[in-house]
Amino acid sequence: MVVDDAEPLTKTEAAYHQLRRDILATRLMPGAPLRIAALRKTYGFGWTPLREALSRLEAERLVTAESNRGFAVAPVSRAELEDLSKARLAVETTLLEESIRKGGTDWEAAVVTAHYRLSRCQIPAKGLSDDALHDWVEKHQAFHEALLSAADATWLKHFYAQIWGQLCRHHIFLTVTPALRAAAGAEEGYEAAIEALDAAMSLDQHTQLMELALDRNLEGAMALMKEHVGLTVDVFTLADLDGMSAGAAGKQA
Repeated sequence: MVVDDAEPLTKTEAAYHQLRRDILATRLMPGAPLRIAALRKTYGFGWTPLREALSRLEAERLVTAESNRGFAVAPVSRAELEDLSKARLAVETTLLEESIRKGGTDWEAAVVTAHYRLSRCQIPAKGLSDDALHDWVEKHQAFHEALLSAADATWLKHFYAQIWGQLCRHHIFLTVTPALRAAAGAEEGYEAAIEALDAAMSLDQHTQLMELALDRNLEGAMALMKEHVGLTVDVFTLADLDGMSAGAAGKQA
């Protein structure tokens, strides 16, 4: 296994990257136990690489560990989402301001290209498919990264990547949750959750962000970014993510 044509990964690194990928994509659901015996069968790695990979993921707060209970995927919660959203807003608005002030024609072209690629994705609020969901998540992240790319702030970008990884799990789980509720017969609130999700994933708002940034309208871009980040918490509330997270953990325990 290689990443970006780099040197081949060690078994520990390969185990870490595969587990991290599946945690961020919620293929390993929040709260799910991570029993090494089961992971060995699924991923084909030995005990030592898996143990070391899980320890690294625990340090990133993507995995939890309790004595006598072993490892589990870190849970998601409203409090965690709100905390992450505050952190994202503090870092992203700072980077966006610097990008708007410093960005040149290359930055403008990168933003327009990323927006176009996002526009070609099917918004997976209804008729959800795994491929459409993960394609949108990838293109959505690329768009936001393009907006911030002109900023010269290595550490802030590092922090942003860590925050985004955690938020990614929440965003994907938000998207899946309304469909899971409907499939389980919990129709109440489903349409409201889908409507809020459509607003959060709307191309229109991303188009406005792009236009404000390219027009160097700093005040307007900052205000819209705050609104954009806040929409995620609204979807979380309507989708009853806390209840779904607990249910998912219970079923997989």
